[in-house]
Amino acid sequence: MSARPASEFAQTSIAAPGIIGVDWEERVDFNRLRDYRLARARQALEASDLGALLVFEGSNIRYLTATHIGTWGYNKTERWALLTRTGEPWIWDFGSAAKNHRLYSPWLVPDQSRGGNNGLQGAIAPQSGLPHGTAQEIAAILREEGVANMPLGVDVIEMPILRELEAAGITVQDGQQVMLDARQIKNRDEILLLSQAAAMVDGVYHDIYEFLKPGVRENDVVALATKRLLEMGSEQVEAINSIAGERCSPHPHVFSDRYIRPGDQAYFDIIHAFNGYRTCYYRTFAVGRATQAHRDAYKKARELIDSAIAMVKPGVSTADIAKLWPKAEEFGFSSEMEAFGLQFGHGLGLGLHERPVISRLNSLTSPVEVQEGMVFALETYWPADDGHSAARIEEELVVTKDGAELLTLFPAEELVVTNAY
Repeated sequence: MSARPASEFAQTSIAAPGIIGVDWEERVDFNRLRDYRLARARQALEASDLGALLVFEGSNIRYLTATHIGTWGYNKTERWALLTRTGEPWIWDFGSAAKNHRLYSPWLVPDQSRGGNNGLQGAIAPQSGLPHGTAQEIAAILREEGVANMPLGVDVIEMPILRELEAAGITVQDGQQVMLDARQIKNRDEILLLSQAAAMVDGVYHDIYEFLKPGVRENDVVALATKRLLEMGSEQVEAINSIAGERCSPHPHVFSDRYIRPGDQAYFDIIHAFNGYRTCYYRTFAVGRATQAHRDAYKKARELIDSAIAMVKPGVSTADIAKLWPKAEEFGFSSEMEAFGLQFGHGLGLGLHERPVISRLNSLTSPVEVQEGMVFALETYWPADDGHSAARIEEELVVTKDGAELLTLFPAEELVVTNAY
């Protein structure tokens, strides 16, 4: 990606096609999306030494089965899916959701959409026999589908079900790496959904730009952004980082009820999901007016992200990108572990943190090759010389054969001042 003239602004050729299907234009083809994801999972499974994948994490379940029961179901390990080398996906769901999927998800084999319960993370004690029953059912399917003598890959798991699988003679290995291998290259439909999700945040940032003035609180911005995203069709607003004034440095990663004051520097990160596909999208503002320290910090953060974007193209190593960023000690931290997440890149998809993950903590010793079809966010941070302000910028991009194409379009070339005096 060549450097653009200072007078130009970020644009993209990637569509954000709208949130409903229409008969007069090709948008997201959900049948193609489902077929692609399952084919990618099968390909990754075949390339491994595993006989099957058993997944409990919500984004992996959705990737394999295209099922979803609402955000309350996340992080509860109370749904699970199974894919063997030889069969079609199985899904065990919460109560009546299984019957619903048999009615409305025709891509599933009806008998393979079942109710399941492992004990609600221990609320029903393992002595109930629920984990034992699950393990026996899975073992029977592995035998029927001819992979019982091969390891079973698992992403995340509770201890009682792990012990029961082992007691059933199943060798359990890490399956998360296989799932992340599958998920790292996006097809056209995934990219369109990611673009639409980013376009929704473009609009919310304009609302924040108009709203941001002295007397509003950080949590008021969170409320505004959450309301607007849900009105626009967001499936889940996972988090809104809302940070201002003296809370900018060091980054606390949580909003407060602090009132925003004249001359504050403020930054925000908007994380939401549209049809499961997520954003991670930082922007920084100055409220009313900006100091030279604010502008200098922003300029440095912009330089760091621009150099990283310019480096992105197929065949480049994530180490090449991470080397462009300063060491932790250069911006006030004692170690790369403590500075992790500030000069940072991470894949985006059904999960917030997919491959590749780019930072000086991991990429210099464990680099990953950048490939066409990857979608990831790059984010940078720089503390201001005043000792408490800071700038934060994040851009989401698609890796094309020619380089990086941006998905995030709210103005970020220079520090934006809201309600200028």
